Amino acid sequence: MVATVVLGLLAVRGRGSGGGLAEWSVGGRSLGAVFIWVLMAGESYTSFSYLGAAGWGYNYGAPVLYVVAYMSCGYAVGYLVGPMLWGYARRHGLVGITDMIAHRYGRPWLGAVVAVLATVCLLPYIQLQITGMGVVVSTISYGAISLNWAYFIAFAVTTAFVVVSGLRGSAWVSVLKDVLVIGTLGFLAVYVPLHYFDGYGPFLDRLVAEKSAWLTLPGHGGGATGGGSGLGQAWFVSTSLLNALTVVIFPTTVAGYLGARDADALRRNAIWLPAYNVLLFVPMLLGMAALFVVPGLAGADSNLALFKLVVDSLPAWAVGVIGVAAALSSIVPMAVFMLVIGTMWGRSVLPLSPRWQSQGRQKLASQTVVLAAGTLALIMTYAAPNTLVRLSLISYEGMAQLVPMLLLGLVWRRLTLMGALSGLVAGGGLVCWLVFSGHDPVFGVNAGIVALAVNLVVALVVSYAGPGERDGRPDSDVLAVRDADGGIVSEDAPAVAGAAPAAPAP
Repeated sequence: MVATVVLGLLAVRGRGSGGGLAEWSVGGRSLGAVFIWVLMAGESYTSFSYLGAAGWGYNYGAPVLYVVAYMSCGYAVGYLVGPMLWGYARRHGLVGITDMIAHRYGRPWLGAVVAVLATVCLLPYIQLQITGMGVVVSTISYGAISLNWAYFIAFAVTTAFVVVSGLRGSAWVSVLKDVLVIGTLGFLAVYVPLHYFDGYGPFLDRLVAEKSAWLTLPGHGGGATGGGSGLGQAWFVSTSLLNALTVVIFPTTVAGYLGARDADALRRNAIWLPAYNVLLFVPMLLGMAALFVVPGLAGADSNLALFKLVVDSLPAWAVGVIGVAAALSSIVPMAVFMLVIGTMWGRSVLPLSPRWQSQGRQKLASQTVVLAAGTLALIMTYAAPNTLVRLSLISYEGMAQLVPMLLLGLVWRRLTLMGALSGLVAGGGLVCWLVFSGHDPVFGVNAGIVALAVNLVVALVVSYAGPGERDGRPDSDVLAVRDADGGIVSEDAPAVAGAAPAAPAP
């Protein structure tokens, strides 16, 4: 943990305290292919990969493969979307989705609204990473470190470097994380089957013979809602599609896009990132292996299935190394979640007041919000953990409702402000009602994609029914902008009065 903090702080050595908000929030748009690869892999490979993936494998089996499906499909979508967002942000000096939206529609207040909505969706992820790392630290210390102290360690380690070094520090720490994750999961993939089953052959034979329900959809127990209607084929396909579309506009993913040195780095990473998903098969399989080694785990204990396999069978130092890899899988995404919340507020919410419109003040405000967001998530972890856990139910499905406003808005200039807002309200309201009323999935289909379809229809109808003038930007002003390779990266119009302020061109 000490090494993590030191490595994160060393990331900004020699760069001084200057650089402004762009240097802190998107690494000065100078990160090369390797750093972008490990950073984006680090964002997607969270504590869920050690805890949740093994827990889902233990409880349900095959449905957990949706994670591999949507992430791989999302990287394919990102091959097109990443360079488009990178090009748009670079031309206008933008550093996140909130000021992209504010600039696209010429309404600074719209960026502030999106920042608030995105914060509601992201805060639960910070709390879940704090909780995940707390469980890991407490478990690998054999209970010597209490959960409460472990939660505080998670908060302190992450905040210590992200406030100072921003995205660049997260990228450096991702390198350490990736080395440990690849090494430990590669070891466990060999060790567990050999140690407990004498190899993969006997393990898989036993799995087929005794736990065949875990190998097909909807998995053991017929899914989350029982009766065979929960995690079946329709849920698998709709969830993979929804998440593949959503992950490319998730604020943490966009932070990785905007930190790239050029668009080609993003295209190369879209090609190679799916290879990282091979690692996800390990905790999924080990979760099913735990069915035979530690049967009877229930509730939250099932998330410890992987660690139950190793804590009692490996020497303490090996358990510690595996635990640090899992802990860093919480720290890196938590750092980026905190970073993007700070950037959104420092760039889109506080600058609505004239005193916060300078670059220096925006960076200071962003760093302050990072500390405040982390502290709030830590307090909620202690005081009311179930509150944020309930909000996490709509995090991904809620963020999906921004897809038409952002992506469709960039490639189709006829989408109006009223159309985009109407779609967002309709989709957001519907997904909240479906999820919190217990109607997710809807006839086996992910509620988020149902809401996204309604969102899109409403946005199109309202836009077509409206006047020809589009958000202060006449249709005749549309300008096709091409990147260095000659491919269309977005359709852009000249900036208008009231748009979010753009940084000077590099």
